[in-house]
Amino acid sequence: MSEADGIDDVLDNGMRQSLLIASRIAETLARRRQESLRQQEHQDAQAAHEAQTRLAAERSTAHAAFAAVHKDQWWEKAQPADIAAAHAVAEGWKDHDPTALEASEKIRREVLTRYGIDTHDVGSDTAYLESGIETIATEKAGQDEPAYSQDETRKAAAEHEKAMQLLAAARAEELRAQATKLAPVMERHQVPAEYLANPDLAQALQRAHNAKTHTAVAAADAEVKERMFLIGKDGINGPEIDQLRKETTATINGAEDSHFQDPEFVKAAKEMREAKLLAEAGFTGSLGQPLEQRYAQAEKELFARIQGMGHELENRVIGEDSQQPKARPEKAETSAAVEYGSAAHHQAFAASLAGTATEQQVQGRLAAARSEGTHPSAAVTMGKGVTKARKTRGGAGLGAERSKGGPSR
Repeated sequence: MSEADGIDDVLDNGMRQSLLIASRIAETLARRRQESLRQQEHQDAQAAHEAQTRLAAERSTAHAAFAAVHKDQWWEKAQPADIAAAHAVAEGWKDHDPTALEASEKIRREVLTRYGIDTHDVGSDTAYLESGIETIATEKAGQDEPAYSQDETRKAAAEHEKAMQLLAAARAEELRAQATKLAPVMERHQVPAEYLANPDLAQALQRAHNAKTHTAVAAADAEVKERMFLIGKDGINGPEIDQLRKETTATINGAEDSHFQDPEFVKAAKEMREAKLLAEAGFTGSLGQPLEQRYAQAEKELFARIQGMGHELENRVIGEDSQQPKARPEKAETSAAVEYGSAAHHQAFAASLAGTATEQQVQGRLAAARSEGTHPSAAVTMGKGVTKARKTRGGAGLGAERSKGGPSR
């Protein structure tokens, strides 16, 4: 064997060892990277869970702050600071939470009726609303209008926080008393005390507590089971408006983002979602109101409100509201003479706008009217996969696919 052959063997062995070491280093680095990725995923999941938990807690606190606004007794005793605090919380959550949206509208109606103040003009200015309510209340009582110093104005934020804490404490005490009263029913259904913050479940538990006959007890227990299932799906506070918007606009023809500023529309969307989830899980509803009927009623309400808002939009554009009943009599007659939502109807609508706006604005308003004003009879036949009624067969499930993505057998 030559000297060159020995050198080649040494080089080959050295290269093999180097490759072996390099492969081991690469394997170690890969394992470390995988472990780092797993740790990062775990941290992200934990952070997301913690964020979700904080959000749920904040929503529960918000619910406690405006839960009382639906009670007449609260309005008889509420101080300006209490009303302003509840309004501020409801305004802060109304774009995300159906309950907050409903509370915001309730507060607006009550404040407008009692004090002549439209909260839409106030926004989230708690101090301004509190001052306005105090002034009107003082005037009604025949007293001198109070003078607000700068110190009192600076205390508004602190008073708002204190009012929120008092409202939350009162709500917590109310829930504790309710839990004591409903303890036997809650124990039978294994309902945690914190679940009483869900008003629908609380009402179902109350009905189960009051039920006397076997039939009434069975119906109430079935309702409690439904509510427990829905809480498992959407949490104590229920679905967020973003979730309802995503599902409804994908299912109901003509549903737009603007409709979700209407509390009744959001309520109907929530009821339709609940009926769909329950049907998919095998629930049947009650004898008096099966799930198919509940789904159909919610869907009908959604279409009705889409149509109603379409009429309001059109009347607002052509000036045929209550303040200008005869602004365009001839064009109004033309519009009313054709079927709502038809091509002739929209053509007449476009003609009524001539001379009142630019061509681009007319086309924009016409497009909005078409979207907002789809008549239910037309909406159920338009578009791929939208509402299609079909004959139902016997059974407890939902027997009609009235809208795409809706419950089916």
